[in-house]
Amino acid sequence: MSFRIALSGLNAANTDLSITANNMANVNTTGFKLSRAEFGDVFPVSSLGLSRNATGAGVQVSAVAQQFAQGNIDFTDNSLDLAVSGTGFFTLSQNGIVSYSRAGAFGVDREGFLVNNDGKRLQAFPPNPAGVGFDTGRLADLQLSNADNPPNATSEVTVGTNLPANAAVPLTAPFDPLDPNTFNHTTSLTVFDSLGVSHVLSVYYIKTANPNEWELEGIITDIDGSTTNVTSGGAITLQYDSGGFLTTPAPPSIATLDSYTPSTGAAGFAIDLDLSESTQYGERFSVTRLVQDGFTTGRLSGLEVSPEGVVFSRFTNGQTQELGQIALATFANPQGLQNIGNTSWGETFDSGQPLRGQAGSSAFGLIQSGALEASNVDLTEQLVNMITAQRNFQANAKMITTSDQLTQSIINIR
Repeated sequence: MSFRIALSGLNAANTDLSITANNMANVNTTGFKLSRAEFGDVFPVSSLGLSRNATGAGVQVSAVAQQFAQGNIDFTDNSLDLAVSGTGFFTLSQNGIVSYSRAGAFGVDREGFLVNNDGKRLQAFPPNPAGVGFDTGRLADLQLSNADNPPNATSEVTVGTNLPANAAVPLTAPFDPLDPNTFNHTTSLTVFDSLGVSHVLSVYYIKTANPNEWELEGIITDIDGSTTNVTSGGAITLQYDSGGFLTTPAPPSIATLDSYTPSTGAAGFAIDLDLSESTQYGERFSVTRLVQDGFTTGRLSGLEVSPEGVVFSRFTNGQTQELGQIALATFANPQGLQNIGNTSWGETFDSGQPLRGQAGSSAFGLIQSGALEASNVDLTEQLVNMITAQRNFQANAKMITTSDQLTQSIINIR
């Protein structure tokens, strides 16, 4: 009997050593979660029940339990390296087979899909067709696109200027953009047509003989150098009160320029001037704000991932495009997950069904871009476990030797 008890101890100690060795071997494996051996004693039970004087029958490995404690976050220079800080697993799919992982070393395959080193595609909630938010009711492969970001024609320009209150009426009339004696001040900015081609909008200010009154003229210069007066119907009158604040146009102080059709073949467009920030006081002309809402064609320049897992394509024209929101999953019993290798796990009956959600919501952690979660193995602790398991193995081996000596002594009795 003692042989079998000691043999069970040897097997248990050997299993403990194997688990410790596996933990130590994966000390540098991204997203790895250490395991521990959990043991239970064995007692023989007969049909008559358990005797109060019965001795134990050895030990058994009750479970090899994985510990899903958070690993350290190591920062990298790759924006596609992702780490979950807190609860949650990345959701991966390969030919429809879904798995889960904490290892976030992703790259892009030849089709533009975000994949891990095993070729499994990262799953995300796709953008809603309406363009607001994400469809959290379904999953989709997260895919990048190399297509250019389309341009947007300028529709509004915000012009914030201060006109000098002591300005004199120009010496020459009528207004001529080529003659500086016909206007007081000018400023310009770049605007874009529907094809993304840039044009220059110049705004000219002319003091009138009436107190606190100015006129505004607009000229657009095309790419071929030709100019078009977009206030051909008459200059826009600007009237200020005694405090220097704009009263005409009346709030919200929007003035619309003439429709302009560029020579590029783009659609004609009319620009609204927001003059609400225009003032008249002091003795100097100054430009406080000059902003327009158009942009040219943009090429893909990079990828960004927010802490909430929203993946953006960034373009050279300063625009971004939402590609999706990374889907995280959690389980009622993570230790019930089946380890399927390459730091991935599969759903089982014991783990329960996955609860999906977005990073930063409910019980889910945040996503750190440009970082990887390191293995949660403490090497010092594993070295101590190794020594302990080794001593257990030696002790059980000694028990077998002792039992053998006792048996030999009995055999030698005459």
